[in-house]
Amino acid sequence: MTQPPPREPGGSAWERFLGFFVDAKFVVFVLVGMLVFTGFRVAPFEELEVGWLDRDPVPVDALPDVGENQQIVFTQWPGRSPRDVEDQITYPLTTALLGIPGVRTVRSASAFGFSTVYVIFDDSVEFYWSRSRVLEKLASLPADLLPDGVTPTLGPDATALGQVYWYTLEGHDPEGNVVGGWDLHELRSVQDWIVRYGLQSVDGVSEVASIGGYVQEYQVDVDPEAMRAQGVTLAQIASAVGESNLDVGAGTMEVNGVEYVVRGIGFIEALEDLEEVVVVERDNTPIRIRDVAHVHLGPARRRGGLDDQGAEVVGGVVVARYRDNPLRVIHGVQDRIEQLAPGLPRRTLEDGTVSQITVVPFYDRTELIHETIDTLSTALWQQILISVIVVLVLLRNLRSSLLITSILPLGVLLALVIMQYTGVDANIMALGGIAIAIGTMVDMGIVFTENIVQHLDEAPAGADRAAVVKRAAAEVAPAVLTSVLTTVVSFLPVFGLTASEARLFTPLAYTKTFAMVGALALAMMMLPALAHIVLRPRPRPPATEATGFARVRRSLFRIEHARDWILLAAGVALSSWNVWVGLFVVLLGLSRLARPLMTEGKARWIERIENGLAIAGMGLALAADWLPLGPAKGLVWNALFVGGVVALVLGTFRLFERVYPAILRWCLRHKLLFLSLPATIVLFGMTAWLGFDSVFSWLPHSARQSGAAVSLAHSLPGFGREYMPPFDEGAFLFMPTTMPHASVGEVRELTAELDAAIAAIPEVQRAVGKWGRAESPLDPAPVSMIETVITYIPEYRTEPDGSRVRQWRDHIRTPKDIWDEIVAVTDHPAVTSAPILMPIAARIVMLQSGMRAPMGVKVQGPDLETIEAFGMRLEEVLRGVPGIRPETVFADRVVGKPYIEVDIDRRAIARYGLSIERVQHALQVALGGMPVTRTVEGRERYPVRVRYMREERDSVEALRRVLVHPAAGEPVPLEQVADIRYVRGPQVIKSEDTFLTSYVLFDRQSDVAEVDAVEAAQAFLAEKIASGELEVPAGVQYAFAGSYESQVRSEARMKVLIPIALSLVFLLLYLQFRRFGTSLIIYSGVAVAVSGGFILLWLYGQPWFMDFDLFGTSMRDLFQVRTVNMSMAVWVGVIALIGVATDDGVVLSTYLKQKFDQGPAPDVEAVRERVMEAGARRVRPCLMTTATTILALIPVITSQGRGADVMVPMALPSVGGMAIELITLFVVPVLYCWVEEMRTRRALRAEASATDF
Repeated sequence: MTQPPPREPGGSAWERFLGFFVDAKFVVFVLVGMLVFTGFRVAPFEELEVGWLDRDPVPVDALPDVGENQQIVFTQWPGRSPRDVEDQITYPLTTALLGIPGVRTVRSASAFGFSTVYVIFDDSVEFYWSRSRVLEKLASLPADLLPDGVTPTLGPDATALGQVYWYTLEGHDPEGNVVGGWDLHELRSVQDWIVRYGLQSVDGVSEVASIGGYVQEYQVDVDPEAMRAQGVTLAQIASAVGESNLDVGAGTMEVNGVEYVVRGIGFIEALEDLEEVVVVERDNTPIRIRDVAHVHLGPARRRGGLDDQGAEVVGGVVVARYRDNPLRVIHGVQDRIEQLAPGLPRRTLEDGTVSQITVVPFYDRTELIHETIDTLSTALWQQILISVIVVLVLLRNLRSSLLITSILPLGVLLALVIMQYTGVDANIMALGGIAIAIGTMVDMGIVFTENIVQHLDEAPAGADRAAVVKRAAAEVAPAVLTSVLTTVVSFLPVFGLTASEARLFTPLAYTKTFAMVGALALAMMMLPALAHIVLRPRPRPPATEATGFARVRRSLFRIEHARDWILLAAGVALSSWNVWVGLFVVLLGLSRLARPLMTEGKARWIERIENGLAIAGMGLALAADWLPLGPAKGLVWNALFVGGVVALVLGTFRLFERVYPAILRWCLRHKLLFLSLPATIVLFGMTAWLGFDSVFSWLPHSARQSGAAVSLAHSLPGFGREYMPPFDEGAFLFMPTTMPHASVGEVRELTAELDAAIAAIPEVQRAVGKWGRAESPLDPAPVSMIETVITYIPEYRTEPDGSRVRQWRDHIRTPKDIWDEIVAVTDHPAVTSAPILMPIAARIVMLQSGMRAPMGVKVQGPDLETIEAFGMRLEEVLRGVPGIRPETVFADRVVGKPYIEVDIDRRAIARYGLSIERVQHALQVALGGMPVTRTVEGRERYPVRVRYMREERDSVEALRRVLVHPAAGEPVPLEQVADIRYVRGPQVIKSEDTFLTSYVLFDRQSDVAEVDAVEAAQAFLAEKIASGELEVPAGVQYAFAGSYESQVRSEARMKVLIPIALSLVFLLLYLQFRRFGTSLIIYSGVAVAVSGGFILLWLYGQPWFMDFDLFGTSMRDLFQVRTVNMSMAVWVGVIALIGVATDDGVVLSTYLKQKFDQGPAPDVEAVRERVMEAGARRVRPCLMTTATTILALIPVITSQGRGADVMVPMALPSVGGMAIELITLFVVPVLYCWVEEMRTRRALRAEASATDF
């Protein structure tokens, strides 16, 4: 029997620390109870909802909020051209706002009638502090900086990423059928004055913006001939209308001891009130508005609309406050809609049908959030089940298995509690961090429990079991702590990311750290205490000569059976939750009560039956929850598949465990031959990652041109690079544009045509398109821009009997196929193509780069004409780049908007005694109309606008006839004092840090990685510039933008942070082992594991890999085998793999160190025997860790739910690395043995030399 190493008197510090919790079990139980209660209270999973518990769940979203830390300054200047807005508002504001502390950049857009300035701050700046600084700057602007009457306002405390709920207003009958019966202006009034303010009051809502329909206004259409005949001016008419809409208060009056409030009523209440307004009085004859104008209700001019599958509708968008809980906000909005619904207007139609206005959502992020969280929570549950099965099979001990797996649910709960109190939201990245930590969490329990069991088995009879547990736990605690620290430190590159990539991946790093640290705390404080209870020796047969019932009674009612009676009671209680689980626990308690009365042989058989039933039960539960082959195959086939996968992996590992000593012995005798295998794996992994040409660039040119080298270069081109794998949201955002000269009517008709065509696709559930902008500072879209939200039906529909029916056509296999159908039906000469984007992804791209595509070229120059000309040239050149879809290349038409310019002749107006202001005022009022006042009708407000009649303002000829009234004399037609001409001008003027900016957008081919496409475009442009085919004008600069920037920035950070992290991990290993060589040996195992991860990624890109069917199911489809590019998600998986791979090396090296610290080995053979003993002693926990990590990630790899496309690339490196990592179980002992052999040989030579001397 192996002797334990000598201990300090009273035990080591580790023994004293861990021993406290072994002795103070009550404290442990209280802490665990508090953890369970708090964990259930904050867990974001709806399955844990119980009526009596007041829950405060962790905030939930589908993705982390990666929106920029920005503030929006929005300024309206109605009727003004983009040039006027840019020169007089946007540019002065931008220069002023650039000086605010913490500002990173300022983007702006000047459009027709408004300016939007985006002030983007550093991430370190607190959001609401930045708002206060912007407000301070706006309040302190010089009085003459902006035109009179122009007031910039601060936008909502949100970003476009907060658009969580879009809806339309429809007329429904009591059965919920669409019956209509409402005009667009009526729906818009209900939206503006009832629904909008009702939803605005919901906690967490920053803004509710209206879109579509017509805003009602009172329109005073002046007849210029009547105006001339009556001798009045347009200014007089406007002044008269403005003065006719006024209520006043005249204080109070006391009459007969009663106080009355005196109020003068003068608000406009009807069209007749306006018609009776007196403009002037001539010879005691009043000239009224009706004498010179037509008064009527009409639609206000609009710059945006909403279309639902070809029909114009009214709707709105709810914007959640910056970094508020989107799910809570949406639930609040839904509750508020339920409260508003009964009171919304209703009417009886001509056919007797009652139509009531109803709020109908067409984009609700709730479903996406729930599906994403369900995907991760299901994966976590399945990981726990698989971990239990692995431990049961490999340990063959139910009590030890329960000890180990108890860490998993408690560790997850503890991580959720920490998330709640540190402000980390639950989303795909945060829960993904917990998912990829499961293997390491189990590893801690395995190492502690396995060592405690071995020490208890080796302890002599009568030994103090508490002391044995303390000593066993203390023996491995330093190694476990080192493993956790190395894993945490290995995530330093993720913590060190900046900008949007930090906001995206930092939650994952935090939650993985929370889970690791939480599991470590549980393993150290709870597990030894529970082990002391659970692993107590079985009660012996009763010491009595009684027989029959008396013997049974004395056996059952002993104190040793207290835990068994508790187990029995727990089974009865569990029966109310799940009959089968409760029955199993009851049988477990009964068998333990009866075991002392059995023979030893029968007791062993009972124990085997218990383990078998537990494994079978867990396997069935896993198969029923996982259903990898689909519900159509039934539980039996799914259970067979799950059992086969588990049996294959665990059977392989059990076989490996049996042959491990023999193989290790052979490896120790043939070190160089064995080490050639891991060296080959590392070389192949590096070549798969970087490509044959990069790794073997040192070969002579003739060698690289040989047939074998060319074939290898073709098979191993290296991985493509992208920022993030696509995230399937279940909806598309189709964003084409039409030409800048398109009118409102043309764009509206075009949108309806496109939406109707998209809605006709069988897989499309609904298509709602927005043209132009919503009434929100968050939406600066021009009229020519179309955004259609397209939701598509799920691939499968679940029938009431549980069967699934496929809803897509046979040739539609993926969402990409649906997108191809959309592109095909929207192929229209009047619109551009659009890159494939989904709503959240599109908002992220636009927030990060200002573009509406994931990749593009940002062009900056001295004037609009120059940057447009260069952009058009880039468009032409980029269409020839391999890997880019030519139809998606589109340069901004910066100055393509038709203008009619009225150039006032200053000499001519001088002859008539006119001023520039008088002429411009006449032009502005006559054509654009002037809102002179606003009616007050209860809660509703409508503008009153004065302008010329339509026929006097709808043509250039009418424009020429506009009358300008001098101070005295007859009115003068505009054509006599101004030149009218056609020119081209900008539709929108964009700038960044005051530099005029335009974009050239493009998209990649589906089989080309994002970064590869951009780098190919960069090289292509550089080649064209070098050859002189492309000339960059003076003062013009260009740069590639989009999510590519995030990838380049993150790669640059990784190149610095990964070496630092690896160095720190190496330092931790050195501090643990105090040997440079030992730390290097552990690192060698990490290199092998990472190479294994790269090899699996390469295999996923091969068409032959897993190309077979099993039980009628394609394994390529089940395991989602497809090309995986190197992205930040993959790098996170590699970093996680480094931590897990280090753990096994640390565990092996720790025990090797303990063996060799007992004293020097007498000879080389003794060195090998010590290595053999250490390897055999530690191979089981290492195998259990490896098996758990691989099997626990298989449900993630096979997951088909929302978020799986992001999680799969994270999981693949760990699966591939841990499969290859089995070789590490030989690499570490072989290298350690080699070092010790050299040390022993040196000692023997020195001893021999001393003897000879």
